[in-house]
Amino acid sequence: MRTVYQEQMRTFAHDLSLMSDRVRTMMSEACLALFDADIEKAETVLSSIDGVEELRKKAEQTSFELLALEGPVARDLRQVVSGTYIVEDLARMAALAVHVARTARRHHPDHTLPEQIEPYFREMARLTDEIGAKLHDVLVTYDPEKAMELALDDDAVDDLHEHMFQLTTKREWPFPVSVAVDVTLLSRFFERYSDHAVNIGTRVVYLATGKQPEEYETARRTEEQQETMREQFNEIRRRYGSDAF
Repeated sequence: MRTVYQEQMRTFAHDLSLMSDRVRTMMSEACLALFDADIEKAETVLSSIDGVEELRKKAEQTSFELLALEGPVARDLRQVVSGTYIVEDLARMAALAVHVARTARRHHPDHTLPEQIEPYFREMARLTDEIGAKLHDVLVTYDPEKAMELALDDDAVDDLHEHMFQLTTKREWPFPVSVAVDVTLLSRFFERYSDHAVNIGTRVVYLATGKQPEEYETARRTEEQQETMREQFNEIRRRYGSDAF
């Protein structure tokens, strides 16, 4: 019976990583639709949401069965509960990719972004794609260190989002109000996409350590300080012998 249970847990973890890959692909194709005015890419993203929804329902069903029938304990329980929240964050990331694709489709055959503004969004697209790649690794390895890095990656996206807000609210903004609205909304979509990745990173830190990121960081620093002190003491022993203590 335990073998079946462990297999269900592995399937659950695999579905999460598979869902993250689908979401990353959706955002990547949505960005191509946005930058290249590619209507086919936009339509591909819009049709992909059904596949993500199927994965979401499957993962949720698996998590409910594990909770109701198997009675997971300790780390397994954290994996199931955290996974349930991760599924929702991934679903929202997919929805944000759809918003980007819909914006591109609405403007087709024209480009959505002015030439002067597009480089900022290309950088946001690059950053979010890197976040998507790291998110896959985090969901495969459950590495708390790598999960913590997602918050740092998010800071760069936040900075660009803030810059877009400042540009669109300047009196000398040279484009119509409709363009300002599109720029503001698109920037928000990228920013929220990144935020949900950070949420997932937080869940993984808790899953792997039983601690919130702030608690984990404090414990890690304390451990590093203790390790430094041990190395210093060992160095004193090597130089002066045990009589030094």
